Amino acid sequence: MVKKLRYTNALAVLLTVVGLSAPALAGSEDVVVENAWSRASIGVNRPGAAYMTVRNTGEDALTLTGLATPLAMMPEIHESKTNSDGVSSMSPAGEITIEPGQSVALEPGGLHAMLMKLQEPMTEGGTFLLTLTFSDGGKVTVEVPILGIAARGPEG
Repeated sequence: MVKKLRYTNALAVLLTVVGLSAPALAGSEDVVVENAWSRASIGVNRPGAAYMTVRNTGEDALTLTGLATPLAMMPEIHESKTNSDGVSSMSPAGEITIEPGQSVALEPGGLHAMLMKLQEPMTEGGTFLLTLTFSDGGKVTVEVPILGIAARGPEG
């Protein structure tokens, strides 16, 4: 029993290390998530956000239908827009369709993963798991690093 547990633990560590060193692949093997990152939060009273590029490498359109993370009770895809008067607003984006061979950038000032009702502060140097759900039932879970509060991209 102890030997079996050691093998199971070694396999879990190996899969974790391999998973962290490559882009996340979808259950449908047609989605690749790259350059995931987020900024540290100030406490839990204000929402956090996560950013990444979601690429469809398949031959069929895929629709991103939802998000889940233990870090936030209400994760949603939101979109920031600025009107002709220079007034910015943000609202839920709903489902996002990604055409074959195309990608969608979740980035500051545009589409992004809004993490509302944080369960704990987003602390610089930490990470959290974010699961993307697609209309075909496929799910992709990516580990999102938390960078400094002033980060402007995945490089910090």
